[in-house]
Amino acid sequence: MDLGLDDKTALVTGSYRGTGSGIARVLAREGARVIVHGLESGQADEVAAQIRAEGGEAVAVSGDIRNGAGAERVAREALEAAGRVDVLVNNYGLAAGGGWLDGGDDDWLDMYQVNVLSGVRLVRLLVPGMRERGWGRVLFVSTVGSLRPRAQTPGYYAAKTALLNMGLSLAKELARSGITVNTVSPGIIATAEVRASLERRARERGEDVDWDAIQSRAASDFMPNLCGRIAEVEEIGQLVAFLSGRHAGYINGSHLRIDGGASDCL
Repeated sequence: MDLGLDDKTALVTGSYRGTGSGIARVLAREGARVIVHGLESGQADEVAAQIRAEGGEAVAVSGDIRNGAGAERVAREALEAAGRVDVLVNNYGLAAGGGWLDGGDDDWLDMYQVNVLSGVRLVRLLVPGMRERGWGRVLFVSTVGSLRPRAQTPGYYAAKTALLNMGLSLAKELARSGITVNTVSPGIIATAEVRASLERRARERGEDVDWDAIQSRAASDFMPNLCGRIAEVEEIGQLVAFLSGRHAGYINGSHLRIDGGASDCL
């Protein structure tokens, strides 16, 4: 299926690693010119180079989007490199912070800066251009934890849950503009970090370290889901790419789970 992304430019925040890098790679394979983002200078260079080596178009930008100056730098570098941004994937986020009883106000505020305002800033900077051109896509990447929070890191889950509300609110703000806004909530994903953590855990417990066995156990005990496995990074990218393309023009203001049925809700 041709997603119609050949003439589109996509900025994926936090795409120097993990889920973001997978999203960036899929978008590039589908024909988009991808702007790979890192918080620090040079951080996104490797992923951008890998995409180019695979035959895709990619440039690297940097800026700490946890503050206004960093977000302005990212937008400026993106527009200088590509002229415009058609697809904004607010992927950057971080699971951290204290617990309910051992954390302080700063933990909660930091999670809001990282997981919420980082995306808000880029919406303000880049959506006006989409509106002028009459076409655009904005994606927020949340988590299954927005519907199924754990007791740990409540500030993170609260911040990520805000994205669901924000996505619908922004879709209403941009009604009839040619811009769609949707939120994607992945479950557990087989990023390099997750794989390494689960493999280390298996070794420490003297369990089978074959990846199929590890992910089967994880999908049964640690993060149960109906598919009985862990999502591959590129599966998240494929959903994001579809929502970014021309065939998804009537999907707007939606929240789409990609969690293997883990959230146990309609």
